[in-house]
Amino acid sequence: MAGYSGGLRALADEAGTGPGASGAASRERLRHSDGPWTRAAGGAEVMRTQMAYVKTEFATAHEGVAGCGEGLSAFAVLGTVRTSWERRIEAARDECGSLAGSLRAVAKTQGEHDTAIRSTLAGIDAGIDAGVDAGADAGADTGAGR
Repeated sequence: MAGYSGGLRALADEAGTGPGASGAASRERLRHSDGPWTRAAGGAEVMRTQMAYVKTEFATAHEGVAGCGEGLSAFAVLGTVRTSWERRIEAARDECGSLAGSLRAVAKTQGEHDTAIRSTLAGIDAGIDAGVDAGADAGADTGAGR
């Protein structure tokens, strides 16, 4: 760990793997949790489901209007507004479905990146520790030859 410099030392310390890391508070500062992402994805799915109910309720609310409103100029406007709202409801439903998948993908990708970074830092630690041990052994060998 002694081989870390500047920003890398600070990052290792924040991650709880560096020489200055101490206690759970330090390790928690860079810890990733997929909980917020998956909860948000679940919320988007709930909204998507609710949009299907809204669309059904919207259609039910307009049943029978065609027979009562024929010939009225407001009926044509109502039809235009209804069509517009149905498109908007469907677009919102599709967006919520897409968003749920994207949020889950973020959680998965971020978790994979965390694992890769942790592995890289562990490899750096192993290389530094090996170099320190080799340097200490070389110094010991030099001193023994006198």
